[in-house]
Amino acid sequence: MAAPVRKKSRKKTSGSRVVALVILLLIFGTVTGYYLLTSPGKSGVTLQKPQSSTVKPGMPGDAIPPYSGTGQTAVPQPPPKEEKVNPQTAAIPEPGNLGPAVKTTGRLAVIIDDMGSSLSEARSLGAIKVPLTFSIIPGLRVDKDVAAYAASNNIETMIHIPMQSKGWPARRLEANGLLVSMDSDELQERVTRFVQQFPGAVGANNHMGSEFTEHVEKMAAVLQILKKNNLFFIDSLTSPESAGLRVAQQLGVRSARRNVFLDNEQERGYILGQLNQAAKLARKNGSAIAICHPHPATIAALAAALPELAGQGVKLVPASQLVN
Repeated sequence: MAAPVRKKSRKKTSGSRVVALVILLLIFGTVTGYYLLTSPGKSGVTLQKPQSSTVKPGMPGDAIPPYSGTGQTAVPQPPPKEEKVNPQTAAIPEPGNLGPAVKTTGRLAVIIDDMGSSLSEARSLGAIKVPLTFSIIPGLRVDKDVAAYAASNNIETMIHIPMQSKGWPARRLEANGLLVSMDSDELQERVTRFVQQFPGAVGANNHMGSEFTEHVEKMAAVLQILKKNNLFFIDSLTSPESAGLRVAQQLGVRSARRNVFLDNEQERGYILGQLNQAAKLARKNGSAIAICHPHPATIAALAAALPELAGQGVKLVPASQLVN
């Protein structure tokens, strides 16, 4: 009976070996799989790329920023808002972008009308450090202070004579303004007082006056006083029918007329465009006269552009140098 017992023991040992082998194979397979899964570049997981946004041509965000690597879809950003600029401003560079020096081919006078209500405006304009001409309205709040500031800073001054417009009386006129209904004596008396108030002024131009300047006899009365005091006259040309320049020439008064209004619109691009037009006229004709007002947008535009005009062949001069 001993022999059968030994056979049964051998079978039991053989089965144990099989089980152990299977366990080893399972362990080996598990380790191998773990190694494959954790090795760099061997992962079976595929990362999804962010989907690109579809942008129609002409819409903000034509250029989509590149993928940042965060796994999020890049968001199109609208382009920066462009400042509206008159296409004709291209010839006037921004400060710091000067090219080679250009030979002067024209002279430009810039007259600042309506001065006399703010000394800070006068100081801001004076800080530009280029030749300008202040035209001061008699009777404004700080007219004498502005005249004194101009004199101490070698800034030329003119008298900005208020004259009746076609819109009067609906359109306001200063109480000391000149009216068509006044006779020559009253007109000359008022102009004489203006001259006395501003002894440093070298000339005059009309404030408004689209109606008044069309009347030959009224303008003659005014211009006779200017001639008597050796003042020149610049016709602001608020009416295409103005007789100002013609009568001044007939009376032998040194005179000229405005070529360009710079700031009928209070927008930087427009003002620079008008200034560029004035510069073109100066280069083409040898000289030009521009008129503007002490508005914040105008002062800012002048401060940016006027110092650079020399590089465009234009010399800034006081208005007195352009009258004949």
